[in-house]
Amino acid sequence: MPCFLQLISVWKGDQKDENAWERNLSTLPFAGHPDALRTQQGDTVSHLALFPAAGTGQTLGSRCVCGRMSCLLRTARLSAQWLFASAAAPCRRASRFNVPPSAEFVARPVGVCSMLRLPVQTSAEGLDAAFVGVPLDTGTSNRPGARFGPQQIRAESVMVRRYNVSTGAAPFDSLLVADVGDVNVNLYNLPNSCRRIYESYQKIVASGCVPLTLGGDHTVTYPILQAVAEKHGPVGLVHVDAHTDTSDMALGEKIYHGTPFRRCVDEGLLDCSRVVQIGIRGSSYAPDPYKYCWDQGFRVVPAEECWMKSLVPLMEEVRQQMGDGPVYISFDIDGLDPAYAPGTGTPEIAGLTPMQALEIIRGCKGLNIVGCDLVEVAPIYDVSGNTALLGANLLFEMLCVLPGVKTM
Repeated sequence: MPCFLQLISVWKGDQKDENAWERNLSTLPFAGHPDALRTQQGDTVSHLALFPAAGTGQTLGSRCVCGRMSCLLRTARLSAQWLFASAAAPCRRASRFNVPPSAEFVARPVGVCSMLRLPVQTSAEGLDAAFVGVPLDTGTSNRPGARFGPQQIRAESVMVRRYNVSTGAAPFDSLLVADVGDVNVNLYNLPNSCRRIYESYQKIVASGCVPLTLGGDHTVTYPILQAVAEKHGPVGLVHVDAHTDTSDMALGEKIYHGTPFRRCVDEGLLDCSRVVQIGIRGSSYAPDPYKYCWDQGFRVVPAEECWMKSLVPLMEEVRQQMGDGPVYISFDIDGLDPAYAPGTGTPEIAGLTPMQALEIIRGCKGLNIVGCDLVEVAPIYDVSGNTALLGANLLFEMLCVLPGVKTM
């Protein structure tokens, strides 16, 4: 019988006899779990199992908070799947934060589809970082489908585990993280969608939470940066993309996925001396496609300058350029070569490799990162799911370089 069902059965049978409750509780499979050894006050006990309440990081038990056995029952009812995974699974380290369940104990297809199988909350209040979906592709200029990006990235994220073994990062032992769902965009009105995104992110950043966005086309970065800059002031930008996204207008419209950073410059949202664009390539309608960027003071790193080399030295220079000021990471999946990421709307040949993508993101460690996004995943063009899988892993890497993340 699953642990939480045994727990409820024990409680129902012994709710009038607390001694019997404690004796029976000690016989359940999770009684020896590391999380069951101490109360919040640090008192060692042998018979009391403790569980994090869903989305709160707070520990509840028959005596640890309010002394009511009903708290434990309520916790089991609200977070049954998580309870089974967390309490039954032996962990190398206990954590008072939200932790993805291990596939050793809970099958990957089981449960609600959330980013990294984290708890889902309706608000970012109390969180250090939050995954946010923006399922919008009304601003695309070529192949649509990025509105389904957040959904597919979440689905593929079941492969991502708790620790980053390569870097030693332990984000789920360091930060309280959850999935706060999607912005309710208006697919029929792009300016209205931008307003909705801005208002949603105003609340997220006002709470002190760092947003990690699942796009959506690159239009979404513009209203996000409106909200981020409103709190932090003009931000530095590490922008990975095949395109500079600094066009002024198309078909008479000033807002679409080719214009977000032009609009950000117009509104003073960027510290232009601290903007770097990496992986830029492709043909152009103009003979001098980078002139606008250079005129603003952006550093443009064409894909040709990245071919056949490590980008670790480049990122050393970028860290110096960014300094101590606030930094936003915006990663368009088409910055990667379509051999690795075909599921996108405007692919360009001869792009970056996944290894270089990791070098870029890991090279941002130590920066004052105030937000990140991964955009332009259009799963319909990649039946393998590899583009979304790559996107999920890159978002995990972004989480791992946020300020405050400790190493193992």
